Amino acid sequence: MVKHTEPDQTLIKMPSLRAVKSFVAAAKYQNFTRAAEALCVTQAAISRQIRELEDYLGAELFKRAGRAVELTTAGSIFFDAVQLSFINISQAAERIRKQNTGKRVLTLCCSPAFSALWLSHRLPSFFSANPDVDLNLVTTQNFLAMEPGVRPDIFITKMTEIHQGYRSVPMFHDVIYPICTPRYLSEHPELKTLEGLRDSVLLNLSPYGRSQVAEHVDWSVWLGFHYIDIETRPPESPHFFNANDYNLLVQMVLSHQGIALGWHHLVGHLVEQGLLVRPVEQEVVLKDAQHYLAFNEAKEEDDACCRLRDWLIAQVTT
Repeated sequence: MVKHTEPDQTLIKMPSLRAVKSFVAAAKYQNFTRAAEALCVTQAAISRQIRELEDYLGAELFKRAGRAVELTTAGSIFFDAVQLSFINISQAAERIRKQNTGKRVLTLCCSPAFSALWLSHRLPSFFSANPDVDLNLVTTQNFLAMEPGVRPDIFITKMTEIHQGYRSVPMFHDVIYPICTPRYLSEHPELKTLEGLRDSVLLNLSPYGRSQVAEHVDWSVWLGFHYIDIETRPPESPHFFNANDYNLLVQMVLSHQGIALGWHHLVGHLVEQGLLVRPVEQEVVLKDAQHYLAFNEAKEEDDACCRLRDWLIAQVTT
């Protein structure tokens, strides 16, 4: 006699995964059109899936506000649960897929400026020496609040302690000096003095959104180290531009729009190439402010992960 399997009530009661996928995209982008673009479907399909899911749950998941949508209380509860589930499913699938290709996938976390200005031009040498490794890069300014399911193998931060289970190794300290292009300096020879710097077009790094940086050096602080008060800057001085995006400031400098402070580990290679120059010899050296490599202690026996760690440390001296 054949024994029939009892119905699995958990699976039976699950809503359509296609509808849940549409819901996650809509919640993430807060816009049905953008969700449709992200999933390569029509907006009508997204709306239909959301409506079916709301009918199934017996609750509204979104409040419509013009073209945008906002999660209701019920929607927020559901999103918190399904987002984590989808992240876990996605990461598990990616690990299996990568295992089938014979490659190790490592996750490195650092700031956007570090990735763009320090890491990017060095990566070809790593991939050339490690063809069996693929790299997953996560950039953030908020190292203490990673997304659920994300546990990098290595962090590059200015924090001595990042998360439990990581061991930190000091890499280098900050050396900070003014930078501009050769053309901009030739057009503004007054930049060769500290007073001339103070009175020029200053591109300034703002602290907003960078609360986890151990210290903050802006033009006011840097000039103060050299006994120049930025408050004495004449009212008729050109504009003072403030932004918390360091990559933007460097691009503005490269397009001859003004002068910014350069962190040597980020812009030193551009100075060596002649794309940028130091209009004055003065600098600020923060010997007590270190950058650290934080290594996941659980990966001490992982050959690929150790190779990435050793390569990053070796790059500090090159």
